[in-house]
Amino acid sequence: MAEAREWSEVGERVRDARIGAGLSQAELAAALSLDRTMVAKIEAGTRKVDALELTRLAGALDVPLDYFLHRAPAVLSRRADLSEDTATDAGRQAYRLEARLEAWARDVQQLLGFGSLSTSKIYRSGGAADEDEARLVSSRFRTHFQLGLDPIPTLMDVCEQAGQFVLVADLPGDGASMVVDDELAVAVVSRSADPGRRRATAAHELGHMVLGDEYSNDIGVNASRRDRESVIDAFAAELLLPSEVVAGVDGRGSLVELAARYRTSWSLATHQAVHVGVIGPAEAQAWRQQRPTKAELSNAIGWAPQPDLESTRVPRRYATAVMDALMRNKVTPSRAVELMHGQLVESDLPVVPEDEVAP
Repeated sequence: MAEAREWSEVGERVRDARIGAGLSQAELAAALSLDRTMVAKIEAGTRKVDALELTRLAGALDVPLDYFLHRAPAVLSRRADLSEDTATDAGRQAYRLEARLEAWARDVQQLLGFGSLSTSKIYRSGGAADEDEARLVSSRFRTHFQLGLDPIPTLMDVCEQAGQFVLVADLPGDGASMVVDDELAVAVVSRSADPGRRRATAAHELGHMVLGDEYSNDIGVNASRRDRESVIDAFAAELLLPSEVVAGVDGRGSLVELAARYRTSWSLATHQAVHVGVIGPAEAQAWRQQRPTKAELSNAIGWAPQPDLESTRVPRRYATAVMDALMRNKVTPSRAVELMHGQLVESDLPVVPEDEVAP
């Protein structure tokens, strides 16, 4: 492991993962059948741990094993600031998403290294200084990928075409994304949110890549974090439900139909309706209190809207690459299952040639 960190850095990661999991040193020690002072020494970097102990730590803290052994990439679309006294639920959720994001990037890089996977060129815009410019970028994005004004079947495919690999993970929170060395773009979207929220999160993380996030100069270093996020939200809203489509709304029923057909959250739909001026802020507030029921959404289009980013966990090209690596004996069946992140189990795998399988 050429990238293995110094023990003090490993200890720092153990500490952050513990706080992210919402555990005290005593609680983690109890889960590992250790004395609390042993955990304190591990976190301080004064006690080395072997592979078995790291495996147990990873299991207790619900993070990938190699998360303790590699340096974090420099740029993330989220930054979790964790400490014993100030950690919040949102901060813990963000930390766990970031941990999964880093591991996801390494999974993609492994398949790239095998030659099983190829990436599309990352789609970048010239940046956007405000929400109006972000909406224009979104319109150009739709044109570039020949989406027209139609509903997007699944965000995962669109992100993959734009050069971003999306993982759907069983974690709390929303999502996170990063670009590694300007060559590899990855994102993680939480499966815990409702379908409309998941799509909005995926579109938002795509916006981080397309527009450039707060650690670049594209959006503007002088803008506040809140302003930068609102710019990216505008990109996401326009991507999911174009203003040109919403301009034809005539009453709540027609907006319900659009929300069902485009599979957006009701809050995003009403926000877009306010943006184009078909309803005012006061009316929008009243409509938000009247969230459409499942029956309303189903009746509006004749069938129940199918949830996006739920059963499919990894992109198509990535899934094909995992099977290629398996059949070429680059990974074991158990590793292939790990790489598929819950989308299948070992009994679902094809029969592997009876050659020696790589570890």
